[in-house]
Amino acid sequence: MANKNAELQRLTGIYKNILKNANVKLIEGRGKIVDPHTIDVDGKIYSARHILIAVGGRPFILDIPGKEYAIDSDIALDLPSKPEKIAIVGGGYIAVEFAGIFNGLKSDVHVFIRQQKVLRGFDEEVRDFVTEQMSLRGIEFHSEETPQAILKSVDGTLSLKTNKGTFDGFSHVMFATGRRPNTKNLGLEEVGVKLSKNGAIVVDEYSQTSVDSIWAIGDVTDRVNLTPVALMEGGAFAKTVFNSEPTKPDYRAVPSAVFSQPPMGQVGLTEEQATEEYGDIDVFTANFRPLKATLSGLPDRVFMKIIVCANTNRVLGVHMCGDDAPEIVQGVAIAVKAGLTKADFDATVGIHPTAPKMSSEK
Repeated sequence: MANKNAELQRLTGIYKNILKNANVKLIEGRGKIVDPHTIDVDGKIYSARHILIAVGGRPFILDIPGKEYAIDSDIALDLPSKPEKIAIVGGGYIAVEFAGIFNGLKSDVHVFIRQQKVLRGFDEEVRDFVTEQMSLRGIEFHSEETPQAILKSVDGTLSLKTNKGTFDGFSHVMFATGRRPNTKNLGLEEVGVKLSKNGAIVVDEYSQTSVDSIWAIGDVTDRVNLTPVALMEGGAFAKTVFNSEPTKPDYRAVPSAVFSQPPMGQVGLTEEQATEEYGDIDVFTANFRPLKATLSGLPDRVFMKIIVCANTNRVLGVHMCGDDAPEIVQGVAIAVKAGLTKADFDATVGIHPTAPKMSSEK
């Protein structure tokens, strides 16, 4: 906790210095939009030609009896001690990552998902592989479980009631049931900024809202909710508004990672998406124990998958689950974004004994 807080403080200081060196005036306080060109910050009024909203999202807590006993991902990072036994409700990347963190701390971890599998939207084979690998590490998955209530016993332990039964003896119940755009009490509705059903700010291809002078980027728009994508959107906004260079954010081949145990990395289309879009595809997979695991007797395995358009031989998607997957996929993302073919991949000499080299030898 001390290391985490010190690092957050260090990073905050760096960002403040970047703003200061760029002659940006930082005003800290609670802001509310009063009209298309005016913001009220704790009673003080500021006006501007353009207003950019980049307030991100916040954890969403299910509205069920006993929800006050639950923690979210923010509180989970400030726990004074490790949970002895924790129920994590949710099947997205936050649920999966925290399951790995607490499992690493030797907590008894149970993950409850409403779907059949974790990580909806990821490639089906990768979803199965990461569940299998996490289960081998002692994490217990409960699928098709819909939470109905959290109950507190006289001894302080918590029970989670679902559509299938009641599970007892938890020291903590954590909700990782998604995030919602942080748009409450910003004055958006009053000035005519259009919001979607879940509270996201509706924007056009250039990140402009329904009010010409108000713009929005990042998770608050609920487009592609990733930090580097928000940075890209911010850059495109700056070029469009201040450089007379209309620029749309480019969402093609955006790589992403899940820092699970083992971690996952992906770029491009899943097999399901590629089949729907291109019809005729070739799929190449490798599922193997890396040399490090075979020599040391570890049970770790690596899974890799390449999706290729059968007509053009262009690589449409690359998916990996295993040690260093995010680092490897970050490099591969350049090739996928550039539209390289499977032949280009095959012609590249591998580094021995890295995982990509070992998988091609298999």
